[in-house]
Amino acid sequence: MKKVKKKSRIIKILVVLGLFVVIGSLTFSQQISNPPLIDIQINNNNDGTNILTPTLTILLIVTVLSLAPGFLMLFTSFTRIVIVLGFVRQALGTRQSPPNQVLLALALFLTIMIMFPVFNGVYQKAILPYNEGTIGYKEAIEITMGEFKTFMISQIVAHKNEDDIYMLSSAMNVSISNIEETPFNILVPAFAISELEIAFKMSILIYLPFIIIDMVVASILLSMGMIMIPPVLISLPFKIMIFVMVNGWDLLISGLVKSFTGG
Repeated sequence: MKKVKKKSRIIKILVVLGLFVVIGSLTFSQQISNPPLIDIQINNNNDGTNILTPTLTILLIVTVLSLAPGFLMLFTSFTRIVIVLGFVRQALGTRQSPPNQVLLALALFLTIMIMFPVFNGVYQKAILPYNEGTIGYKEAIEITMGEFKTFMISQIVAHKNEDDIYMLSSAMNVSISNIEETPFNILVPAFAISELEIAFKMSILIYLPFIIIDMVVASILLSMGMIMIPPVLISLPFKIMIFVMVNGWDLLISGLVKSFTGG
């Protein structure tokens, strides 16, 4: 009898739980039967300009933020600066000093300083008019791309790397008669290649003095018969001392900035 009573209680509990589950699912289905509407349309103003809806604007902002690192490296001066700073650390032989965080932060703020005229032009010519409704999103994007395009072309021409554009255009079977008319999909990789070439040229000039110091120290140690002592261990203090005596950081940063401004 006790077993029968226990089974009946278990059955009753299961029945009650099942009713709760059914009622809860019906209530939840009624609540989500009318989900909130998401409007991603493009509204037309009375003056004919196209304005993105707030939902699509937020989606566009999130997309731009997710792609921001790529934009920062390929559209700006960040690539050249961070490569040169990395080569300087390797030439000094200080391993992790300065640390990566310091070099990246320095490169980022130098990029903001160098690219400020471009950013300001985008803000004044594209973002403000778009927020005021005087231009549409298409015009804002075209103006933004035009500002960055002018900067990239000026750097390619200043360092005489137009052959990168012609190389990529020939690979894509695209005829370009004027560099100013270079498509954006060709200009961006051409600018990245140009920045790599310039950074490596600058790094070679930075590396040479430190290599000479290493060779002199190594020859002195060899002539003294001190073969077991690593030359890098002895040359490191001398390289740091000479770098500080010639005010190396100021020379390096001023050279990097002048390579963009043409000073």
